[in-house]
Amino acid sequence: MAPLVQHIVVVLLIAIPLTKAVLDAHYYDKTCPQAESIIFQTLRNASLYDRKVPARILRMFFHDCFIRGCDASILLDSTPGNKAEKDGPPNISVRSFYVIDDAKTKLESACPHTVSCADIIAVAARDVVAMSGGPHWNVLKGRKDGRVSIANETINLPAPSSNSTQLIQSFAKRGLGVKDLVALSGGHTLGFSHCSSFEARLRNFSSLHEVDPTLNTDFAENLTKKCPKHHTDSNAGQFLDSSASTFDNEYYKRVIAGKGVFASDQALYGDHRTKWIVESFARDQALFFSEFASSMVRLGNVGVNEHGEVRTKCRVVN
Repeated sequence: MAPLVQHIVVVLLIAIPLTKAVLDAHYYDKTCPQAESIIFQTLRNASLYDRKVPARILRMFFHDCFIRGCDASILLDSTPGNKAEKDGPPNISVRSFYVIDDAKTKLESACPHTVSCADIIAVAARDVVAMSGGPHWNVLKGRKDGRVSIANETINLPAPSSNSTQLIQSFAKRGLGVKDLVALSGGHTLGFSHCSSFEARLRNFSSLHEVDPTLNTDFAENLTKKCPKHHTDSNAGQFLDSSASTFDNEYYKRVIAGKGVFASDQALYGDHRTKWIVESFARDQALFFSEFASSMVRLGNVGVNEHGEVRTKCRVVN
């Protein structure tokens, strides 16, 4: 075991300076010292007005970084010649882009052509977690905004129906490990899902089971009532956690109890590679907070764009 540990440490030592050269927690200290406070105030005001904002911004950051890296490509609007990421099927339900637009407008007024849209999303994701009772971390900054956004590429986002092997492989492609997968899945402590993302678990599940057998029976019954067979309510669904506006470790306790809303959530408890991490986070909220913060920093380093631009408006390239 010892040689493996040594190897991992060496890899980490090699990898860290490469990202440090690009990103820096103090990147805007001289050019726009008020950047983080402007973003925070914008997020706080928006969240007071709409309680769904925190979950939506956190999801936006994840969906941005998983396609082309953290380059704000999710913010670009479609054009007559190109359907952009935000109009890809998994992103149709991503909302609250106006919050990022609002922060960008204020930043352009305070320090023009300085703060990238990609950095705004990264800082905003940290702020909504902290405002919801979760951990705070220093966001590394200095990302540039990408110029390409393609709807078809969103098929590479992990699906709510993914099994653990698919999830592990998807994260590995972005340089993220098994612990990152389990920690970042804990972001589901904030949020809500529409029926379409989980109702395949409730009926005609397989040739052997009508309902997904990994679902707690009472919980499955409850979900079926919320999502009846031929429902027409497009807003029907289920909160992903019993304390959906508070960032805590309740998500993991629910997964252990068979109450993970997505098949991908429940899969984490059915695989020996991830089960022990789920159990450790369910036992120890401080450990989860620490690992989540570290994983968010690593996620923020995925595919950092050095050769992009600082968009003046987040919805269009300069």
